[in-house]
Amino acid sequence: MSLYAHPGVLVETQWVKDHLNQRGLKVIEVGLNTHAHEAGHIPGSIPMNWHADLQDPVRRDFIGRDGFARLAAGVGISPSDTVVFYGDQSNWFAAYGFWLFKYFGHRDVRLMNGGRLKWFNEEDRPIVVNDTLVKAGEYEVADVDVSIQANINDVLEACESGNHNIIDARVADEFSGKMIAPPGLNETAMRGGHIPGAINITWNAMVQQDGTFKSAQELRALMFEQKGLDPHKPTITYCRIGERSCLTWFVLKYLLGVKKVANYYGGWVEYGNMIGLPIELPASASKTEEIPVML
Repeated sequence: MSLYAHPGVLVETQWVKDHLNQRGLKVIEVGLNTHAHEAGHIPGSIPMNWHADLQDPVRRDFIGRDGFARLAAGVGISPSDTVVFYGDQSNWFAAYGFWLFKYFGHRDVRLMNGGRLKWFNEEDRPIVVNDTLVKAGEYEVADVDVSIQANINDVLEACESGNHNIIDARVADEFSGKMIAPPGLNETAMRGGHIPGAINITWNAMVQQDGTFKSAQELRALMFEQKGLDPHKPTITYCRIGERSCLTWFVLKYLLGVKKVANYYGGWVEYGNMIGLPIELPASASKTEEIPVML
């Protein structure tokens, strides 16, 4: 870990265990829902539902400044707290929670290396099923860091200028256009393919089987040598709905020290649904698989 650019933001499971009762520490488990948390979780950890808690209930967008302040205050988080995120899928949604908290200016945010998988696979890690008791407090957003979010205009400008790295974190079949969304997931697009000029670096290429991140040396070799990223160029990451690309964003910004990295939260669900935008498809791509619609 000492070779990572910012090793302090990545904490190990042992660190979390040693600090569970520390005043001012909040551990948060983020998932697509809270079913896993309800089945068992780190003692004292707070569940956050990606869809119900972190997304706007009407617009297809993340919660706004006021909504974020209400969420944080409601679970007893204060601006001075150390917030540690963990979750399943090698921390997909946990990385999204990390990104959102940094967007709204929370100072001390960290990610637990290996997430839920690693904690549950270690023999001496406590696991509870009881609900976490929280006491509501107060939270005020001091500032918003817009530099870590890319919107559609930023993406189009990056495509036109050619001066950015654009990284697609989806799996190969999504990148090629053979599949629009993984089976069973309902956020989809009208067209398959990828943003012109994007480089496909799948999220799982960055992690090991136990869910932990690969070493700094391995990540540098993957990103800069094998995939040809220029670490001096501004970089935009994206996926389908913005959660896998947060993992890539985290790796580039905090583990490898790339200075300018923004997550395109709109992702392929926005880009692939917009009329008239350029889409890149390999010449050998087969017909895009149709996603069944449940009426």
